[in-house]
Amino acid sequence: MFGTEGACREYLIRLRWPEGFSCPRCSGTETWPIRAVLLQCRSCKYQASVTAGTIFQDTRTPLTVWFRAIWWVTTQKNGASALGLQRVLGLKSYETAWTWLHKFRRAMIRPGRELLSGRVEVDECYIGSPEDKLRGRGNVDKTLVVIAAQEDGKGIGRIRFRQIPDASADTLNLFIRDSVVPGSVIHTDGWKGYSSVSSLGYTHEVTVLKGKKESASELLPRVHIVISLLKRWLAGTHQGAVSHKHLDYYLDEFTFRFNRRRSKNRGKLFYRLIQQAVAIEPVTLNNILHPEREQEAKLPVRKSPARVDSFDGERKAWAHV
Repeated sequence: MFGTEGACREYLIRLRWPEGFSCPRCSGTETWPIRAVLLQCRSCKYQASVTAGTIFQDTRTPLTVWFRAIWWVTTQKNGASALGLQRVLGLKSYETAWTWLHKFRRAMIRPGRELLSGRVEVDECYIGSPEDKLRGRGNVDKTLVVIAAQEDGKGIGRIRFRQIPDASADTLNLFIRDSVVPGSVIHTDGWKGYSSVSSLGYTHEVTVLKGKKESASELLPRVHIVISLLKRWLAGTHQGAVSHKHLDYYLDEFTFRFNRRRSKNRGKLFYRLIQQAVAIEPVTLNNILHPEREQEAKLPVRKSPARVDSFDGERKAWAHV
């Protein structure tokens, strides 16, 4: 289907303008091609590019290579590493593969996605191999992540993640409001940060862990299974070489894969990722290396010692494998 550059562009055109092209200047619908890469409006002569304003903007790499990369990323059951992508595509630069993966991760979470509902388990954990040996919610050397796992009978439905600066009530309540439909049942442990959940319009079910024979993983099994899978994925696929400042985007990738783990149609995942790739704003390598500039309008991320600060860290982690 995507053996030529033209076929790839036609596919992107259908995704960007599913109801037909509409000129951003005059709303005209009739065009003619210019140098096979632009669409020129017949009414006002405005020239539009199908890749402008997407993650493909200003790329010098053929779209056939981009499509092959997206197909490979969406068909890997355990995720994709930059080194693996570099080898599969034969890219000369590790930096290119690392940058592409981060662009894909930004396209994996669709704005306005459906919230979790029903009965939802919520808990926090700390991420970071060397730091997991330390205990306590207040330890400043760890990366704190909150997880929501929707119950699906005895199984796990959809999930949500967020890296958070602390486990205070304000922070946890904001995550719950952003992730779960009001009226749902929120199941948590007895941490005081969840004490005001019921005032937000949720039914709050509390399981106090202290004094129970069962472990936390038995009393809140779904979130702890998800936490275990996340840590195994970070340690295996990425060799633990994920910096704190980039962690949110790795969480987005894990969420994208986990919530679609039962899909038998790999082509649907490919379609969904490309569809979202043409709907988000382009991102430069400089912005990827400094994600704090993208976080200004979001919940602030606590500054903590990052094990890796750039793509060099992941490359070094793979060097000895």
